[in-house]
Amino acid sequence: MKEFTGEDIKRIISEKDIRFIQLQFTDIFGQLKNVAVMSSQIDKVLANECMFDGSSIEGFARIEESDQYLRPDLGSFVVIPWHKKHGKVARLICDVYSPDGNPFEGDPRNVLRKVIKEAEDMGYSFNVGPECEFFLFLTNEDGTPTTNTLDKAGYFDLGTVDPGEKIRREICLALEEMGFEIEASHHEDAPGQHEIDFKYDGALSTADNIMTFKYAVKSIAQKHGFYATFMPKPVYGTSGSGMHLNMSLLDKSGSNIFVDESDKFGLSAAAYSFVAGILEHAKGFTAVTNPLVNSYKRLVPGFEAPNHIAWSARNRSPLIRVPSATGQSTRIELRSPDPSANPYLALAVCLASGLDGIKRSLTPPPSVDANLYEMTADELARNGIESLPGSLHNAVMLMQADELVMNTLGGHISGVYTDAKLKEWGSYREHVTQWELSEYFKTY
Repeated sequence: MKEFTGEDIKRIISEKDIRFIQLQFTDIFGQLKNVAVMSSQIDKVLANECMFDGSSIEGFARIEESDQYLRPDLGSFVVIPWHKKHGKVARLICDVYSPDGNPFEGDPRNVLRKVIKEAEDMGYSFNVGPECEFFLFLTNEDGTPTTNTLDKAGYFDLGTVDPGEKIRREICLALEEMGFEIEASHHEDAPGQHEIDFKYDGALSTADNIMTFKYAVKSIAQKHGFYATFMPKPVYGTSGSGMHLNMSLLDKSGSNIFVDESDKFGLSAAAYSFVAGILEHAKGFTAVTNPLVNSYKRLVPGFEAPNHIAWSARNRSPLIRVPSATGQSTRIELRSPDPSANPYLALAVCLASGLDGIKRSLTPPPSVDANLYEMTADELARNGIESLPGSLHNAVMLMQADELVMNTLGGHISGVYTDAKLKEWGSYREHVTQWELSEYFKTY
């Protein structure tokens, strides 16, 4: 993030003739919210005096204690490039505070801050590089999204068969204008599926960037008459969308503590312990990294998404992969998360799990070099390889049994989150799907 003072922000507002400021924050379920104010209210914004009704946000506050305050993170100030009509717009990402002046325990950004502080107390900073995938679909005459797409392209195909390339380019340019460093963009495996990769950053900035990225993708797609979705598995029979997380820890000098050139995989003892911590808590945090009923339609064999709790150097079938990059670029890649996850909570539980492995000097099982998708149930059992939860209900049960994950989320969020997800599962169980009608209706 850039360093801005309040005077810097007021000067930019004046120089660029900015008329509106979006005060953005993220709710417990990963939805971006905002209170928009006129630029004439900037002094009130900078004085942390902007209030909103927290009882109107699901899971935030009860109606009898609804007043909450937005405190802007000044480093997040940026002009939104696609808002050019009806007055220029800037945004500030905010932390949510209670009237007593304390951080609100239901603010996901606050949850991540706490775990980052824990890492800092151990002498570490946490870098994360996400790989965010999404689909572009056509809309019908009244703007309602469909699951139809213009292209029939696959991995890395060119624009001649990928009409979405023009939209990707515009998204990349807009994000660069907002301060992102875009590393690559390409068509993904399924028709209409795309990926844009931006440079790693500290955990809090990365979570902010993921929310900004999703906002940009959806806004620019809509401008072109398309609908962008980060739903994990919108189309049957094709690959779903993931959000792989590339993670590393740095010491106070900025050196990557995962590096040990003398190791056969180039990994340090701390890296192995971090991997072991992730593996130990993977079942417990899956309800956070894969938060929807639909998430578990992606975590099945045959579509390149992991569903077995194992790790490997190079091999892409396990939960964790160690990419071939060495030296300062050494990292571990967690392949299960999907882009419907709340990034603040997802990064918080991943970091807490890895730190737990380091604190306890955990050792991971041996690297798995075989293709896990082709191993039988007996072979998996003989190698002690377990599976990720197979449903949202199972994932929530395992999350409730994982003390570290529940403590990381805190009492407020863990209670609200589990209640909401069990309600979501109950609604899904009661719903009669088209598959059931096709399979059973005429037969029975």
